Amino acid sequence: MASLGHVAVGVAAARWRASHDGRGSPVRAMLVCSVLALLPDVDVITFRLGIPYGDPFGHRGMTHSLAFAVGVGLAVAAWLKLRGRPVARDALLATLVVASHGVLDACTTGGKGVEFFWPLDTERYFLPWRFIPVAPIGTRMLSVRGLRVILVEAVLFLPAWLYAFWPRHNPPGADPLPPVAGAG
Repeated sequence: MASLGHVAVGVAAARWRASHDGRGSPVRAMLVCSVLALLPDVDVITFRLGIPYGDPFGHRGMTHSLAFAVGVGLAVAAWLKLRGRPVARDALLATLVVASHGVLDACTTGGKGVEFFWPLDTERYFLPWRFIPVAPIGTRMLSVRGLRVILVEAVLFLPAWLYAFWPRHNPPGADPLPPVAGAG
């Protein structure tokens, strides 16, 4: 994926969170959830380390697994607990946002699949619905094909973007989203 879809999931999850508890800044939550949604792609550094794509530690390997998502959720829970904050909802949301990355990548039209069940199983899987065009890696993203992938993702994830940024009434005490520049 071109990452546009992953970020859309992050901002939509943050908007959902803000609409259910009204604590904190929705913009900050959108940034944090977007980073969490992109986190599994930290494995692209393995290309530089000489680790092959199909290796369990390669691209779409262990960092795209459900175990990795749960590990991140537990780390978020520990961090929230240390700060004296409520844990359950935000830790579960972090787990789901990270796990969404692998699910979306398993819906792409290319690559080697996703290692969902690492460390128990290093088989790579795709979902039966493969409707998201696979994005070129690296600087090849700056090609006509890369632009096409970005446009397709923009259309596919438009509902998530609309949900995240559509103006709505905020409950008393909730921080409103700042107005979009140039809107209105």
